[in-house]
Amino acid sequence: MNNTIKAVNYQSIAWIKLIELNLLLAILLTLLWSSYADIVHIWWRSQTFTHGFLVVPIAIYLIWRKRLEIKKITLKTEPLAIPLIALTGLTWLLARLTEVAVVEQFTAVALIPLIFWLTLGTAAARVLTFPLGFLIFAVPMGEALVDPLMQFTAAFTVMLLRLTGLPVFWDGTFFSIPSGDWSVVAACSGIRYLIASLFLGTLYAYINYRTLWRRMLFIILSGVVPIFANGFRAYLIVMIGHLSGMKLAVGVDHLIYGWVFFGIIMFLLFALGNLWMESPLSTIPNNTTLDSELPSTITAEPLKRSAALLVLGLISFAVWPLLDTWLQRPQSAPIDFAFTLPTGQDHWQVRTDTFTDWTPRYLDATLEMRRDFEDQTNATTAPVGCYFAFYSNAQGELVNSENVMVSQNHPLWRMPSHRIIQLSIAGNDMTVIESRVHSDSQTLLVWHWHWIDGYVTANDYVAKIYQLFAIVTGHAYRQVGVVFYTTITDNKQDAAHQQLQRFANDMLPVINARLHEMP
Repeated sequence: MNNTIKAVNYQSIAWIKLIELNLLLAILLTLLWSSYADIVHIWWRSQTFTHGFLVVPIAIYLIWRKRLEIKKITLKTEPLAIPLIALTGLTWLLARLTEVAVVEQFTAVALIPLIFWLTLGTAAARVLTFPLGFLIFAVPMGEALVDPLMQFTAAFTVMLLRLTGLPVFWDGTFFSIPSGDWSVVAACSGIRYLIASLFLGTLYAYINYRTLWRRMLFIILSGVVPIFANGFRAYLIVMIGHLSGMKLAVGVDHLIYGWVFFGIIMFLLFALGNLWMESPLSTIPNNTTLDSELPSTITAEPLKRSAALLVLGLISFAVWPLLDTWLQRPQSAPIDFAFTLPTGQDHWQVRTDTFTDWTPRYLDATLEMRRDFEDQTNATTAPVGCYFAFYSNAQGELVNSENVMVSQNHPLWRMPSHRIIQLSIAGNDMTVIESRVHSDSQTLLVWHWHWIDGYVTANDYVAKIYQLFAIVTGHAYRQVGVVFYTTITDNKQDAAHQQLQRFANDMLPVINARLHEMP
């Protein structure tokens, strides 16, 4: 009789907690629907993140595997989760206001395990740490690694080619060998291999190992091996093309070779991991029943306490999307930026014709302006151009990975290198991104940075903070991408750098004053 009462009581508590959990998750899904919809949209359109469709089913399965452990735990509402939920919700709001998609989506996903913690308690959350933590793979992130991975793959490939004995001309992510020209683009960076390997490797390590050091070691191998394997893959692709007279591995077939090679690498990695596989920590006896798995005693949580904590938890995440709706209400953004390009300063005069057909790519800019200048005191020096992309909060996004000096698929222009440099302009220190872009007939040295409501930075993350300040102060539309550029003659990049420095010293104070005058 006592066992029957105990089972009924436990099942009642479990069902109540399950209803509370699903209710809060349903509200979260409704309020943050746009964030979750964006995640699924990226899964659908990007092959890099297609694995995201598997994350939620796998997480549910991993939670189901823990069901007997959960039955041994007294479930109760955890108040410590509330401040973390509020902080995560605030971070989501700030990321959404400044359009930092990866942070917005990360925090939206992070709220899910926090709600589990709030509803089921610390003991249950501890048991479900990995299944809930595995949801991190649902977040489409890692694109910031594309450029460094491209640089590494190019350097690693060139090193192997030179060790093979082939002469190589190397320029950033572009290199040439006697049989032809090659370049490492985003699809060749290995980011897909890296993310897929970490996804599979993490799951494999959790299922097959018990000790933390074995799991961490295999996860680290899952991250390191595909990086070097991708470099070796790129080397093999180039060698196949070279030895076949550029008939093989120069089209779609090299992508097929790449995935076959990746499959072989993953097989070898898992075969290696299988050598130190551990047996399960414990087995479940055949005679295990629900009653035998229940805790010996259950102390029911006071209903008022549980209800009050759940309401506080609901408020702690619901307030932020509601506040976002209010802040993002339609605003009247000025169409006329009331900005006039300078016509010259000191010895810099406007050119009547342009000296290049190159244009940086700023997507959905509200207004674009450019003007070219020449030094009247020295006709032998290169001309200098300036370009401005104006953004309002109503359309477009200044700080965007798609806003680049040269797109990777541009038919004429290439950007083999770029770097962040520190400058002293007219007595003021500033940071810019210096890039070298070229076509078959011209090479340019380019400086660019962000101007946001009077703040200047070349760092995208700092720029997002400045954007937040601008939104709060009602100046969200005062955002400008600024670009200076000049020609590099006879491969003399230092001379081009000095020319941009002279132009900036003379003209930037005037330009900044004009920008500050915008309403």
